[in-house]
Amino acid sequence: MRLALYEPDIPQNTGTLMRLCACLNIPLDIIEPCGFLLTDKNLKRAGMDYLEHLRLARHASWRAFQETNPSARRVLLTTKAAQSFVDFRFQKDDILIAGRESAGVPDEVHEAVGARLVVPMVKGVRSLNVAVATAMVLSEALRQTGMFP
Repeated sequence: MRLALYEPDIPQNTGTLMRLCACLNIPLDIIEPCGFLLTDKNLKRAGMDYLEHLRLARHASWRAFQETNPSARRVLLTTKAAQSFVDFRFQKDDILIAGRESAGVPDEVHEAVGARLVVPMVKGVRSLNVAVATAMVLSEALRQTGMFP
């Protein structure tokens, strides 16, 4: 199991997800360009000293990311999905992909993934924070696959 962030643009969210991945021993892929420098002080503050435990891979573009782990199923977390993450059967080699906070992902990413999942919410609200939603889905994926540390 891996987590990928597509062109993240809020360093605090990225730092929080880096810390989550370090604590759960989940490799993190960052698909660039980022909306900030990976040396940003807010990123480091959110990630704290956990970043030394992180297995991080950076990819110059979506195309470069697609060339890695070709047999893994890519699972997009998106508000534009119909299927709830709680009704989905995760696999140990899934790569969960979270979109850009400000814009999600482009159509080419939607079309290239093996599954699209949504976190169910009450009507009238727009979306959860990307770090919160990703943590919810990753937790369920780890529970289902028995991969919690």
